[in-house]
Amino acid sequence: MKNKALKVILLTASVALSPGAIAQESDQPLLVEIRRMSMDVALAIAKTAIDHCREQGVQVAVTVVDRGGHPQVVLRDVLAMDLALDVSFRKAYTAMTFTSATSALEDRFTGPFSVGKLDKVLLSAGGMPVQASGETIGGVGVSGAPSGQIDESCAQAGVAAVEMDLEMAPF
Repeated sequence: MKNKALKVILLTASVALSPGAIAQESDQPLLVEIRRMSMDVALAIAKTAIDHCREQGVQVAVTVVDRGGHPQVVLRDVLAMDLALDVSFRKAYTAMTFTSATSALEDRFTGPFSVGKLDKVLLSAGGMPVQASGETIGGVGVSGAPSGQIDESCAQAGVAAVEMDLEMAPF
């Protein structure tokens, strides 16, 4: 009797947990399409940011991260400090994570145990989210200029270089 009851329970569970049953109980799709930046777009952002900073007489490091916060393009100008590489990554990661310019976050998390104390998060001007049709698809961080405002203007120039193309891109 126990074996028969166990078989009935297992059969019921397997039917209930089958993909068809999951799709019927939920309006959520089983698979989702995710928009991602191409390498060429990420490279255009980084190169434009470098060029914008060079026009101001500044050599910087630029990191462009994808929507998961993973570095997609990293550029360091000849005279930019090595430290700028890590800082540019952290700014890009923070901008992507919070979907905000990092300058807007500088005074947001001030408590001793706030989110601003996390390893990858850096609440300092110089990071911008990269968006396509209102969806965050990455972030760019710039480091090495004498001020965060210059870093951020270079990051913004990088985003502006591809912004229209991203808005018009089909999906």
